[in-house]
Amino acid sequence: MSDVSGNADAINSIMIEIREEQAPYFTFDEISYYYKKNNGDINATIYELLIIKSEDSSITISGLSTQDTSAYFLRLASRFKKFNTGVLTGG
Repeated sequence: MSDVSGNADAINSIMIEIREEQAPYFTFDEISYYYKKNNGDINATIYELLIIKSEDSSITISGLSTQDTSAYFLRLASRFKKFNTGVLTGG
């Protein structure tokens, strides 16, 4: 598999995880930008995009409107947050 198709597969996976089909926000090119910005780290990209998506708190789907979706996208983002697992040493 070439790097280009691998990137497309990664972008498609990211689109699924950020619920882009249900709540469109980013273009394919924008997602590609953030994927490259995060050095090809899918989880870091998903986390960043969901945080950005949480900043827009309204959504309309098939005539149904909601006022605040930020908590939903923040909840999704929490699944992809990196935690520091390093060891702290005393001085």
